[in-house]
Amino acid sequence: MEVFVARQAIFNRRQSVVAYELLFRNSIKNCFPNIDESVATAKLIVENQLNFGTRHITCGKKALINIGPDSLKMDLCSFLPPQDVVLELLETIEPTEENYQLCKELFKKEFTLALDDFIYDPKWDRFLKFVKLIKFDIQITPLNQIESLIVRFKKYKNLKLLAEKIETLADFKVAHAMGFDYFQGYFFAKPLLIQQKDIDMNHALALSIYAQAMKENPDINAIAALFQLDTALAFKLLRLINSGVFPVQKEIESLKQALVYLGHDHIKKFISLLVTAHVAQSKPNELIKMCIIRARFCELIAKKVAPANANSAFLTGLFSLLDAILDRPMDQLLIRLPFPDIIKSALMEEKNNLYYILEIVKAYESGSWWALEQAVILLNIPSDILPSLYKNALEWSNNHKYN
Repeated sequence: MEVFVARQAIFNRRQSVVAYELLFRNSIKNCFPNIDESVATAKLIVENQLNFGTRHITCGKKALINIGPDSLKMDLCSFLPPQDVVLELLETIEPTEENYQLCKELFKKEFTLALDDFIYDPKWDRFLKFVKLIKFDIQITPLNQIESLIVRFKKYKNLKLLAEKIETLADFKVAHAMGFDYFQGYFFAKPLLIQQKDIDMNHALALSIYAQAMKENPDINAIAALFQLDTALAFKLLRLINSGVFPVQKEIESLKQALVYLGHDHIKKFISLLVTAHVAQSKPNELIKMCIIRARFCELIAKKVAPANANSAFLTGLFSLLDAILDRPMDQLLIRLPFPDIIKSALMEEKNNLYYILEIVKAYESGSWWALEQAVILLNIPSDILPSLYKNALEWSNNHKYN
């Protein structure tokens, strides 16, 4: 499949290119699409860093990558090599205690941090010890309004200043005279669109891996077996290991070895990255959350009526909305999933225990009480225990969000 990214050059005072800002694109139209910032960042990482790498796009120079509040909380930065990137903390990030601690951790990991479209607030002062670059959008904060601030910041020896949205020669001359270190804007160069090839990923299989990774004690063998079923997923995993993010001590000889090397925490984050980038890109987050609630609700019901089928019930609930998420018929999707017949039958609405469990869940969440009473009779389960099971599922889903 075709993937897209734009890069815009950043110049120093001698007008030499020193870095590039990478800008997410999803088509040949060279503009930012109407898409959630965390999805854009996740896709940029998956399609570029986990494809040919950012160095391939920037010719070895530093890459500036936007990080918004959700991306910061999701720790998407952990999939980027600190030596190759500058993290642009977007203006939508607030100077809270939580964000201070997150920035502190990034600083400890030797990431270079920048404040994007900066508008001064004293609350940012304590962050400056972690920050190496401040970007001023001169269309938002005109140069004549920030001159005193520039003089103040120039006293910080390790802090560099960048004037963004330089549109004219006059803008450049004024910013240069004020002491800015770096410059970016249409006066120098418009964003250059780069089109690349990437391997199409089995989105349904990614969700299946996610279900395994969410467990308290995930089965590495089962996860490795699922990765083996999709070339794109296996490629992304191995690219991550070889991307410079992790200091690999010896050659990786198998997918299981790669997963063991990552560890449980990074496996979950990696799968969440893939799900965020590809599965939920055009669907509301609530649809994914509903799948997770359904999965847990189905599992809890199964433990009451058919404990041996609890794991299968979880997968049945998790994939019950897959056709809606991917806009594909369910039968076409199930062909590509390594599910036993009992799960496939339930998802194709063929009557078995898993089908009736899913019917209880659907009836409960839609308030179809007559259908609910019919379903609980078939499974011989009292309906008065369902509210507590549903509450458990809600609480569990809040602790296992994909983003």
